[in-house]
Amino acid sequence: MRFVVTGEWSRNRLLQVIVVLYTVYVSGLWVTNCLLYFSKMTLSPASVVAYYLGNEATYQPARTYQGLLEVTHFHLFAMGMLLMVLTHLMLFVPIRSSWKALLIALPFFAAALDEGSSWLVRFVSPDLAFLKVAGFLLLQGSLAALIIVSLWSVFTKSQAENYTGFVDDEDDEDDDL
Repeated sequence: MRFVVTGEWSRNRLLQVIVVLYTVYVSGLWVTNCLLYFSKMTLSPASVVAYYLGNEATYQPARTYQGLLEVTHFHLFAMGMLLMVLTHLMLFVPIRSSWKALLIALPFFAAALDEGSSWLVRFVSPDLAFLKVAGFLLLQGSLAALIIVSLWSVFTKSQAENYTGFVDDEDDEDDDL
């Protein structure tokens, strides 16, 4: 933690490698999330309704309470952990506090909307299907923003300037790979 607080973040090669590899891993999650969504639905609210309420013409069954519960159970833990780590990085990027707050709060809101809208479509009203589309787009957009900002913060020297007032171009021997 001291690496990001003191500005050593931009000079510690191993920490940079960890952040870059983590964002590459999350990028893979981002891509597979899109692929999974579009293998089941489109951005059309009608396709969301068909997926959650079923479609007799295509012999597609409605999502069950048990099925939604299992998906929600796993997603609450996994998305919570993912967002906790990814948004935590925003605390240390050299941007305005208002942007940091937005980049921290928005993904949590989007994940809750994405997950909760499935239940709303299935058990409240099919007219709420637009919320599923909005939640998916908002979640994917906010995750992409977090990935981009995290990578930007690793590859810019303004991080060290932000905390120490200068950029040290010399690398410590301990920080070399």
